[in-house]
Amino acid sequence: MKSFELFSGAGGLAEGLKISGFNHVALLEYNSDACNTLKMNFPDSKVFEQDVRNFDFREIGEVDIIGGGPPCQPFSLGGKAKGYDDQRDMFPYAINGIRELTPKAFIFENVKGLLRQSFASYFNYIILQLTYPEVKIEKNEDWKNHLERLEKIHTAGSFIGLKYNVVFRLINAANYGVPQKRERVIIVGIRDDLGIEWSFPKETHSEERLLWDKFVTGEYWDRNNVSSKLKEIPDTNLKKQIDKLKYQYGFFAPDSKPWVTIREALRGLPDPKNSNFHHEHLFRDGARVYPGHTGSYIDEPSKTIKAGDHGVPGGENMIRFESGEVRYLTILEAKRIQTFPDEYTITGSWTEGMRQLGNAVPVRLANIIGNELNKKLSHQ
Repeated sequence: MKSFELFSGAGGLAEGLKISGFNHVALLEYNSDACNTLKMNFPDSKVFEQDVRNFDFREIGEVDIIGGGPPCQPFSLGGKAKGYDDQRDMFPYAINGIRELTPKAFIFENVKGLLRQSFASYFNYIILQLTYPEVKIEKNEDWKNHLERLEKIHTAGSFIGLKYNVVFRLINAANYGVPQKRERVIIVGIRDDLGIEWSFPKETHSEERLLWDKFVTGEYWDRNNVSSKLKEIPDTNLKKQIDKLKYQYGFFAPDSKPWVTIREALRGLPDPKNSNFHHEHLFRDGARVYPGHTGSYIDEPSKTIKAGDHGVPGGENMIRFESGEVRYLTILEAKRIQTFPDEYTITGSWTEGMRQLGNAVPVRLANIIGNELNKKLSHQ
């Protein structure tokens, strides 16, 4: 099944979809380092190092699916949040691609900030444009007036033309077995004429089960060979959570798998200070704790891997050990947390590599959604 990806970045979404059976005929990305990463890992795909605003979609031909992660800065909780007024808003160009190529389906990823109240009207505008991509904004038309036209078309229910059934959900990647608490909006659209029903795959992992395995049965510590002196001691608030769990579930564990922790994700990797294990597993000095940046505790899923401002990763790209000591993640460790295969190559410096990884979709999450999408499209 043929795929074309926009805003490919390091290729997390692309890799997950590839594992799901999609064949990427082309990938489009503006950043040269990210393009080098894509060329290394997708040698059979055409990589366009180009600005999407100047791209001619006719170069692609017929595809079954379009994917991508339009730049998140216009909607990021950590950014200036200008939304539509931000020149980095690339949703209009993603919609152009759908209009031109009319794929069977599309999948887009963006930050949680897209759902904030101040963006409610514009997010509705994005969804309606994705639903009716042929209803273009007219010359000199304000986006709010365009939204009004789209709302009238939508409520009339008699539109004849290219239409997609669009579903979105705020997803925490940790609930799908990714060792990272990463909340992102996933938008999936399937062409209306195909008559395909869609819902997101059921969550498989939970914090409740991790707490149960740690503090009710102790299985977590046993399966990870953690000595008694290194086991986490619950504070007052955590004890209340554990008591609530015991009351809710009694003798039976929660019916889910436990969240995957950093310790489990990095199993088998040596201390980068004392080894030459891998060229992407090099120790980087200078990590420190300061207010708001305390690192990610080794026996929990990582906090969100971040790209940071101006390409400099934020202070949360650190592991915090049982002793309270912190150090920066290596590229290989960050790949593990983003569920890239170890053999997947990230090009560029540590800072550039972390920027690429911070912007990526976790491969496992992309694969899980891709499997469901492929199954639906294959049986249409």
